[in-house]
Amino acid sequence: MKFSGSYVALVTPFHEDGSVNFDKLRELALWHVQQGTDGIVALGTTGESSTMTHEEDDAVVRCVIETVNGRIPVIAGAGSNDTYTQLQKSKKYHDLGADGLLLITPYYNKANDEGMYRHFATVADQVDTPIILYNVPGRTGCSISYDCCKRLAAHPNVAGIKEASGNIGYTAKIARLVSDDFCLFSGNDDMILPILSLGGSGVISVWANVFPKDVHDLVAAWHAGDRETAKRIQLENLDLIDALFCEVNPIPVKEMMNQMGMGVGGYRLPLYEIAEKGRETVRRALEGRR
Repeated sequence: MKFSGSYVALVTPFHEDGSVNFDKLRELALWHVQQGTDGIVALGTTGESSTMTHEEDDAVVRCVIETVNGRIPVIAGAGSNDTYTQLQKSKKYHDLGADGLLLITPYYNKANDEGMYRHFATVADQVDTPIILYNVPGRTGCSISYDCCKRLAAHPNVAGIKEASGNIGYTAKIARLVSDDFCLFSGNDDMILPILSLGGSGVISVWANVFPKDVHDLVAAWHAGDRETAKRIQLENLDLIDALFCEVNPIPVKEMMNQMGMGVGGYRLPLYEIAEKGRETVRRALEGRR
């Protein structure tokens, strides 16, 4: 499968008691189908899977896949810093019908270059579902080297990379690996346009949780050759994007969704409700949209 377009890094909505709100999750998944979102990523960083049980993870993936019902692709976050756990989750989500798997670098243990390669290749060798590598060193404390990424890009079951380093120099090197079989997704909402200009296929977006049509239209305009529209959408929304990251993700995006009346609930510790300064930043950014 060739992944392309605007993929939402979907939040996981919670009830007041902290349990997963599956009714709201279904509502959000359907809304994204209706809004033109090109695909859904469940259980990414924004989905708070790091504080959820494996059973909850499985239930979230199943819920999103069943709700979407094949209308747009669903990529399931199956990553772990334990390669065996990552493999078991990947097999489970393959069986549930995920269209792709998002696999993160091994945070905390980090690994040397060969270990990094084998962390991903172990899954790619044993699971048929296409894999998207997830490089986000600001979260994990480690990065996929260019040489390691080049080896992985040659694997027939590695379909692309979500590049969220924020380092345009590194991203440009990775862009040299883009082919019909290996795509590049922006993992930073403020860098969608620069990464598209390097040959990127699209974005896995936090911003799309609140204004999915804008993100879809930005990527679609670029691919249609309408550079001016794509640039306008990117630049006009920089203040809003900044507000979405005024505190650690996904605290601000959930706050923004709740201010918009979307009722996605709170967080699980160690994430905590937004500080008053951040709440005001989010409010002002929304006010600027009206």
